[in-house]
Amino acid sequence: MPRSSCRLPALAGGSLAALLLGGSVAAQTAPQLPDGPGKQIVQTVCTSCHDLARVTNAGYSLATWQNVIHMMVNVGAPLTDEQYKTVTTYLAAHFPEKPLPMAVVLPDKDIALDFKEWKLPTPGSRPHDPLATKDGYIYYTAHMASLIGRVDQKSGDIKEYPLPVPETGPHGLTTDKDGNIWFTANFKGYIGKLDPKTGKVTQYPLPDPAIRDPHTPLFDPKGILWFTAQSGNVVGRLDPKTGDIKLTPSPTPKSQPYGMVINSKSIPFYCEFGSNKLASIDPETLKITEYVLPNEKTRPRRIAITADDRIWYGDYSRGYLGVYDPKTGEAREWPSPGGPRSLPYGITALDGVIWYNESGVRPNTLVRFDPKTEIFSSWAIPSGGGVVRNMMPTPDGKHLALAESGVNMVGLVSIEKKN
Repeated sequence: MPRSSCRLPALAGGSLAALLLGGSVAAQTAPQLPDGPGKQIVQTVCTSCHDLARVTNAGYSLATWQNVIHMMVNVGAPLTDEQYKTVTTYLAAHFPEKPLPMAVVLPDKDIALDFKEWKLPTPGSRPHDPLATKDGYIYYTAHMASLIGRVDQKSGDIKEYPLPVPETGPHGLTTDKDGNIWFTANFKGYIGKLDPKTGKVTQYPLPDPAIRDPHTPLFDPKGILWFTAQSGNVVGRLDPKTGDIKLTPSPTPKSQPYGMVINSKSIPFYCEFGSNKLASIDPETLKITEYVLPNEKTRPRRIAITADDRIWYGDYSRGYLGVYDPKTGEAREWPSPGGPRSLPYGITALDGVIWYNESGVRPNTLVRFDPKTEIFSSWAIPSGGGVVRNMMPTPDGKHLALAESGVNMVGLVSIEKKN
């Protein structure tokens, strides 16, 4: 496990350490570490990449500290195997798990869920996005291990595809009609295409070197790849036939373009995690139209779309589920079962029903909302979930694929009607 140097990738929106460990990015008074085995290692190794407050502000179980430190080792933290054990034991003892709101479970008399979860072979992978394909696989991006993984739903076998560029930070994931797997290189500023048959990776660098964090990719019906770049504050369009990439800025400064969907008229929509807005993109001119959501504190992180072209969003800031109709400008919101600190995150639509994750409760929950009845149901995720950053239905419409980053697992949820 030893690594020779620390090479944490830079993030325009804040340090990677803040991303992994949590806590405020603001300057703080110098923290003090408790005495004990591991103190010196934390002071020397951890502070070579970030300030000590990133550690002292955090609080995790031993298993989560192990996952977090593995992620840091994956991107260059120089720890030997023995130092890793010492550090994780020390951190878990002195910075234990912090209290979170308890999960609110709402039984559903008509729906039964069965959860299947697979532990990933590379520790600290931080699976970010799942991709369920027609051939029975679930692909995932290993955000902190710079590889694309593939789970066989039937056998449980897992195959890993290492990426040729170190510390790529693969993030979003989608597929084309030929079965190629496309991903965003969140740390290295390119769009990648993986041929799963050969393992070959083709890179499409972004034309502006200052834009280094492509986020969510999605194909439209014409085969054009659209993507967001959060800290770069742009959206992009890639033509796979020519390799041509065009970028256009999101109109609101620091709006942080995040999740994306495409409506029935092939118009891409995205949400602005840095503001209370949704936006659409004219596919030909790249002109962007913004739509303001009712509450100024709303921060939509991921979005889903139903057959009526209404946009559904989880309000990460306020703990609400919301829907917006771009045709009428009408918006509605419902409090999420877990309350204002529930942190709705991954979200999708299946047969007109909305499914999403509450990432701020313990354990994480999978929530179902029926727009026809306006009734919520919710289930605890067996592993705890560890933040489900994205989810999607399987092509057969019978399951949901989940990426569970904090527990280093990929999940498959079977949905069955009881009656």
